[in-house]
Parts: sequence; structure tokens; C-alpha cells
Amino acid sequence: MAKAMLIDTTKCLFCNACSVECKQQNKVPLGKNIFLTQMMIREIGKFPKVKQFFIKRACNHCTEAACVDVCPTHALFHHKDGYVVLDQNRCNGCGYCSQFCPFQIPQLEIFDAFSGAAKSYKCTFCADRVAQGYETYCAAACPFGAITFGDREKLIVQGQRRVAELKNRGVAEARLYGEKELGGLHVLYILEQKPRYYGLPDNPQYPVIPKVLDVVKILGYAALGVTVVGLGVNWIIARRNIRAEESIEKKEEKPHE
Repeated sequence: MAKAMLIDTTKCLFCNACSVECKQQNKVPLGKNIFLTQMMIREIGKFPKVKQFFIKRACNHCTEAACVDVCPTHALFHHKDGYVVLDQNRCNGCGYCSQFCPFQIPQLEIFDAFSGAAKSYKCTFCADRVAQGYETYCAAACPFGAITFGDREKLIVQGQRRVAELKNRGVAEARLYGEKELGGLHVLYILEQKPRYYGLPDNPQYPVIPKVLDVVKILGYAALGVTVVGLGVNWIIARRNIRAEESIEKKEEKPHE
């Protein structure tokens, strides 16, 4: 069954326990502005009528994941439970994932500015820990119950119930974000306002470029096929000419009676 996290932004108090625990447990490089999860504040309005919105920013583990489709080394792929895994051993540091992510999440750690050698970073969904039946580190660390880990379908029901509660309290713009966006996210959000207030796209779109790359790949394979066939035909013709020349030479070498 697909796994997911449900983030209730109405319970988040910006304590940063999730990001600190993530950084410690995953040994994220220090001093390089690299993060797997990060707390963000968005302020809307003007003083004295200012509203702050808190959100945990990390990979949303899209079902329709552009990063997976553009990765040339298959370092990014979907786990059987739905989330997106990054194998850094396969990563060649091309940066395509960071360029085409609709949420602008993956980051590159550049090891050599001259050669451009780099590795990509993003949330791992605590894959090793989850495989053993535990919840993600960030969910375990949250002291306010703002992050819930579990089966995606159950979390959707839980999220819809919470949204209904908020609307009954007069929060008219309350919504569940991620249920259907990009084929369904494996990080779901309970929001009090429009997604853009939290730095999320209102209607995230799968980028056009990966689709173009798919066409290019198909054309490339077709071109490769034509090339292979062409080489094969050339080889056959060349072999036929060689055999014809060998036959002529043998006839010329045969003594006349």
C-alpha cells in the first residue's frame, strides 16, 4: 500500500524539530545550504494586518515526477510504495532534476567548480527506516502532531475530515493539497489558505521539456535503428563486393586449357 505524510499546517508552530532531526539523522552536509527538509515562513499582508504561514518544505514525492523522467542515469526512481528515491551513487550531477521540478526542490552540492562535479540532494523519505516499519524521522520528531505518516488512502480521509472541521469553524479557504496534483503527491498538506500563500503552486504542472525529451529519445532510438540497418546493409554490400572480387581473382588465377 502506498505510503505518505500528512502535514497539518494549522498545527505547525515553526519549532524546526523536524528539520533539525532530519539533518542529524541523515548526516546532511553542514555550511553548504543543503537541506532535505526545511521550515519556511511566508508573510502575507501589510503591518499591522500581517498573517504568517508556516510550511515544511521538502520533496513532495509526486506520482507524475518530472525528476524521475529526466534523470539520465536512473538515479531517481519510484519505490514500490510510491515515493521517489534518489540513489546518489548513480547521480552524475547533471542538475536536470532541480531544473524541472515544479516545486524547485532538489539541490546540487558542487564538489569541483572547475569540472562541475556535483551530487543532487532531496528528501529520502527515510527509506531505510520506513522499510523497517517505522515512521519518518520528521514525523517522529514533531512535538505538535503536525506531521502524520501512514497509508496514503487513510491519510486522505483523515485530511478531508480535518478540512471539514476547519470549514465548519469558518475557515472558508481550507483545503487538502496533494490528493490529485501531479497524479497525487505522497506528501499531503492541510492548508488554511490558497497554496500560493505557502509558496506552493496553485495548480502545479508537469513541465513540457521532459515530454519533448521523450520524443527526442524515441527519435534518437529510431535514428539509431536506421543507422544500424544502414551499417548492416553496407556490410552486406561490402561482403558481396569482396566475394565478387575474390571470385574474379580466382578465375583469373585458374590456368587456361
